[in-house]
Amino acid sequence: MRRRDTLKILATLPWAAAANAFVREHRQPLGLVIHSYAVRGSRPLRPEFPPLSDPLDFVVYAASLGAAGVQTRIGPREPAALDRLREAVAARGMYLEGTIALVKDEADLARFEAEVLSAKAAGAEVLRTVCLSGRRYEVFHSRDEFDKFARRSWQSLVLAERTVARHGMRLAVENHKDWRVDEMLDWLKRLSSEYVGVCLDTGNSIALVEEPLSVVEAYAPWTMTVHLKDMGVAEYEDGFLLSEVPFGQGFLDLKKIVSLIHASRPEARLNLEMITRDPLRVPCLTDDYWRTMPELRASQLAAAVARVRRHKFPGELPTISNLPHAEQLEREAANVAHCLHYAH
Repeated sequence: MRRRDTLKILATLPWAAAANAFVREHRQPLGLVIHSYAVRGSRPLRPEFPPLSDPLDFVVYAASLGAAGVQTRIGPREPAALDRLREAVAARGMYLEGTIALVKDEADLARFEAEVLSAKAAGAEVLRTVCLSGRRYEVFHSRDEFDKFARRSWQSLVLAERTVARHGMRLAVENHKDWRVDEMLDWLKRLSSEYVGVCLDTGNSIALVEEPLSVVEAYAPWTMTVHLKDMGVAEYEDGFLLSEVPFGQGFLDLKKIVSLIHASRPEARLNLEMITRDPLRVPCLTDDYWRTMPELRASQLAAAVARVRRHKFPGELPTISNLPHAEQLEREAANVAHCLHYAH
């Protein structure tokens, strides 16, 4: 590890301690998304970094930080376990949102419905899902491949809508570096369901060269829940780098974003998704990147590149893969604490 990286880590520790002390004493306006703890996973190294894969453990931990609620995978569980989870959330005055894999086909309906019912029994009213787990420009290499994905997704969404509508649950589909705004709004309007809407991620659509505030304005009327994050950008030889960064360090106008969402959907909950990881590469200057989006204009690429240059992150975007796991855990905890303090 380079000496300057060590100094950066050490510099965050006093701030992390102060921020953690603050958030433990103040109720947050934000919930926590389980993906904010991607580094931790299931391999803690010290008692202060416990595993959080069990939803009950995550609720207890999030409550210790003053979080308003959690968004996490609930999965199929025994009734007694669901009762304990529901009671733990209620006792702490929190909310619970679930994360669920989208139904694949009719053979997968039983699994999907079981998870919907499990989440409902635990007290969740909103379930977040995605159509594509990867990134469009990495998974698909032709428009035909993407069109096949779009047709499969439509079939899955129709099956999912029937299921959640029958049980009075809401399904929030994330803009997950898969759909551009016009494409996602097209199927939302065709589906036209009060039970299916958007999990609005404030950073993902930047990877599809879309302007962040325009994305928020477009999705806000459909929003059921939010992944709130700030983003840093920088150029590299094939395009630009994109990274979640602590609130206030990126270029997103968080105050404007929140006001736009609340103006349309004041009931939509804001959840912190601060993923501590290396910057993502968005190769928008390569031919392969554009193969699924041949209709886009050169002016849209030019605007995206100009936006990156105008908002270039000062210094280097944070990288953690070169750090020992223990220091990655510390950085992750410090980043979350910073965002909660900032949000309050």
